[in-house]
Amino acid sequence: MFDTLKSRIYQGNQAIPDIKKAEIHEKFRGLPLINKKNCSDCSKCRTICLTNAISQDISIDMGKCTFCGDCERECPNNVIEFTNFHKISSTSREYLVVDENTSQDNYEIDAIKSTEQIKKLFGKSLKLRQVSAGGCNGCEMELNACSNVNFDMGRFGIDIVASPRHADGIIITGPITENMEKALEDAYLSTPDPKIIILTGTCAISGGVFQDSDALKRDFLEKYKVDLYIPGCPVHPLTVINGILKFIN
Repeated sequence: MFDTLKSRIYQGNQAIPDIKKAEIHEKFRGLPLINKKNCSDCSKCRTICLTNAISQDISIDMGKCTFCGDCERECPNNVIEFTNFHKISSTSREYLVVDENTSQDNYEIDAIKSTEQIKKLFGKSLKLRQVSAGGCNGCEMELNACSNVNFDMGRFGIDIVASPRHADGIIITGPITENMEKALEDAYLSTPDPKIIILTGTCAISGGVFQDSDALKRDFLEKYKVDLYIPGCPVHPLTVINGILKFIN
């Protein structure tokens, strides 16, 4: 017991004290900024993008982007710059598409729109059933990290639970393969109403690098409304926690 107490005193409080103001590593790739005035229309950024996240008019779909940084490195005119701004979740699929008019300030203000009903229902306690629908385990590991001693998502009343019957919604990772579609829908239907759906990671939002695969079956997303999109490949725990907190508070 004394060794445990000594260890606790030595280590101190490891939890990040203020999640909303937490700093992230400068090399982290988050919100991309676009300076279209410099563009010479060489199309190098579009050619190198594996997921077709960059459009003809040089807008970037963060729901497709893997944040690999190849477009930034390949561009000879510094048109694209990835910032380390990590609060990139959104309640709108369309809002994940950023262009030359997007800035860190306006994105943070407008990306997440919630309702008083959502805040009343889930503001003090949100239990989520996580469904890995064919993922690589990258986003799944980051979701696990959300509950570790550093990020401690549970202190905000947000927890991943073992059964959909104990949940207020489902949080989906992976591109949704044909083999997982039925299991995903079963989990959703087993979750009591009212409930929410959160898509976590590029694969869940768009299919990512697997978007053209015949092994995918994403009909679930056409049948049910998605409430929150959390982009990333993989997602960062601070992106997840800040996105959910802003949605429910």
